[in-house]
Amino acid sequence: MNFPVQFAYLIATALFVFALKWMNKPETARRGVLAGVTAMLLAVIGTLAMPGIVNFGHIAIAVVIGTAIGVPLSRVPLTAVPQRTALSHAFGGLAAGLVGTAKYYLWLGEGAGQLPPLRIVAISAEVLLGFLTFTGSLMAAGKLQEIIPTRPVTYRNQNLINLSLLGIAVACAVVLVLNPTWQWLFPIIIVLSLTFGVLLILPIGGADMPTVISLLNSYAGLSAVAMGFVLDNKLLITAGALDGSSGFILSVIMCRAMNRSFTNVLFGAFGAVAAKSAQKVEGEVKSISPEETYAILEGARSVVFVPGYGLAVAQAQHAVRELAELLEKNGAEIRYAIHPVAGRMPGHMNVLLAEANVPYDQLYEMEAVNRIMDTVDVCVVIGANDVVNPAAHEQKGSPIYGMPIIEVDRSRTVIVLKRSMAPGFAGIENLLFYKENTRMLFGDAKATLQALVAEFKAT
Repeated sequence: MNFPVQFAYLIATALFVFALKWMNKPETARRGVLAGVTAMLLAVIGTLAMPGIVNFGHIAIAVVIGTAIGVPLSRVPLTAVPQRTALSHAFGGLAAGLVGTAKYYLWLGEGAGQLPPLRIVAISAEVLLGFLTFTGSLMAAGKLQEIIPTRPVTYRNQNLINLSLLGIAVACAVVLVLNPTWQWLFPIIIVLSLTFGVLLILPIGGADMPTVISLLNSYAGLSAVAMGFVLDNKLLITAGALDGSSGFILSVIMCRAMNRSFTNVLFGAFGAVAAKSAQKVEGEVKSISPEETYAILEGARSVVFVPGYGLAVAQAQHAVRELAELLEKNGAEIRYAIHPVAGRMPGHMNVLLAEANVPYDQLYEMEAVNRIMDTVDVCVVIGANDVVNPAAHEQKGSPIYGMPIIEVDRSRTVIVLKRSMAPGFAGIENLLFYKENTRMLFGDAKATLQALVAEFKAT
């Protein structure tokens, strides 16, 4: 590898590291995105400049096809960003799996001497992780898009069957390391990996999709690390390690935000026992009109907005920002409370509010806003459900019991904007709706917020 390529790889590696660092804060997130894009551009240019690229025509065709697929996929509404992200993981896993497959058969054709144990270990890891990421990510995208049931799909001995499939695939890989010319084992590893990816995600409910997406991101990164060893590409190893480790750390953060373990997320079928464990809800639902809501908000000095997936569905982020600005002019202090698993992917609500130019300093994490919740006059919950459900600390039989929530029920008044009384992803009743200090404002969130804006402007 010549010096210009090595230098480009070195700069790209540093930029990948800085990209992750800068993505930690909203103020530097744009710089992080630019650094990541620049790093990837340098990596591609450096790779194309390496000796051994024999057919630029094929590469050009692949670029055209990839662009034709990628551009339409990038033009999706924010409600579809989670499934779009899952598809990206699927393509990454598929690429890793196909590269591993191609290299195995290429080296096999050159003789068994081209397949030492270390290479077979790397190829097996690449293929196994790549293909299970591919089908697992497709399943996650399907659940998010509601093409397949979002609730857990369970069957007898599912965990035993799933782990047995994975165990057989790993055993086949071990045998292949010892006997690299036994090529009949390779398709078995591929089929088992594809099947395991499907069965791994099938019993996981929609409420766990944010964690699943970050975990699949980790798998995609690990498959890229294995691919780097197969191709002897140090930059690919570095970038994959960064992707894999960051995805794993994010998954840990998400699990802590739900007070659950990895094993519970992957094997617990969250939401499957909701009906069995549900307790009788006491209290009555008290609905409210936009005019009555205006009267409450007009006298509020402290207002906290709690966004959820319903805000994304209604595309109401601009309307909520406009209402918040009017409340500020009226003398209210405005905050936005962000739960780590609000929405359908990590950071979903942050991206949504950033699109509406909501000031970063008004965004508060769950722990910070809970500390001052007793002083809040009004909490406006927009499309959030499970992340504000008091059942998490009041109902021991609830599947979400112990999950940290935004404790909006401690504020003086709670106004919930919702289309209906339908449950959230967890499929359980929300005790918040029956609290004495809660008022339900039914209707489309965007239309409702615009009606409130009109009330303020009319005075």
